[in-house]
Amino acid sequence: MTIRTVAATALALTLALGARAADPVKPAAPPHAGFEKVKKLAGTWVEADKDGKPTDKVVSVVKVIANGSTVHETFFPGTPMEMVSVYHLDKGELVMTHYCALGNQPRLRADPKAPANQLKWDFAGGTNLDVNKDMHMHSSVVKFIDDDRIDIEGEAWENGKPVPTHCGVMKLVRKK
Repeated sequence: MTIRTVAATALALTLALGARAADPVKPAAPPHAGFEKVKKLAGTWVEADKDGKPTDKVVSVVKVIANGSTVHETFFPGTPMEMVSVYHLDKGELVMTHYCALGNQPRLRADPKAPANQLKWDFAGGTNLDVNKDMHMHSSVVKFIDDDRIDIEGEAWENGKPVPTHCGVMKLVRKK
């Protein structure tokens, strides 16, 4: 009798779990132009030399994760300056959290009025930082030159104002 009970329970669990695995995945949100641009960055990006040619210096590795709902970017992988940015939609707005080597986590929101070939990121809060004192990433612009070339211009702030000597422009080329 006990063996039958165990077997019946195992069969019921198997069927229930099988049905659960067959449940449809939540439908994807309608396409968001900015988020689609971020997703197209999936791959490895290297620094460009003065002539725009790819170097061996890996700057960014981008992956689309979580059933296409999130993009994970690792900057300067394998170095002491390794950082991560995570992109996703929040109630229809494209947002990013940057996990910085400075130990803070600025949140940025994409400006929907940016030119079609750009993503402009504006500060929208953060954790582990006092915006009026601490250095942090405050804004960024990603310019899409073509499918395999981008420029990223970042702006850091400290003491409540821009720090022109920090960040700057990175010219990146997709590694083939």
